[in-house]
Amino acid sequence: MRRDESYEMYDYARQKIKQKKMLFFHFVVFVLGSILLFCFNGLVQDQNAVGYTKWWPYAVSAWALFVFLHAVNVLIVDRFMGKRWEERQIKRLVEMQEKRIKELRAKVEKDYPLVDTKRDLGHTTPAVDTTTAPTTTANPTIEIDKQ
Repeated sequence: MRRDESYEMYDYARQKIKQKKMLFFHFVVFVLGSILLFCFNGLVQDQNAVGYTKWWPYAVSAWALFVFLHAVNVLIVDRFMGKRWEERQIKRLVEMQEKRIKELRAKVEKDYPLVDTKRDLGHTTPAVDTTTAPTTTANPTIEIDKQ
């Protein structure tokens, strides 16, 4: 296993532990906050008054919904849509983009072919007169005096 892979695995594990720690902290704050809301409701509101309604269960229920959504995100969604899922999705999208680029490139080359100067314009390279060219095949060498 390469060093950077082991670091990525360690970093991913550290992030997962941090998420679970924050979920537990959120749950503890929820329980303590719910108790405080219940006590505050008993101290502030007169239970014998006309039109008395208990408001704290609504607040606790809304808060419980947020704790539940937090738990679903940490324990369920992140497991299925974690780092591996993200890498697979990125790889799939890159492959789709490369395929689309190849299709577009093929279409452009078909619809707008590049000009072949030799074929389309009738240009040819100038002929070389071999009768006047030197016949020696030896390569000239440069000699350097060592001093």
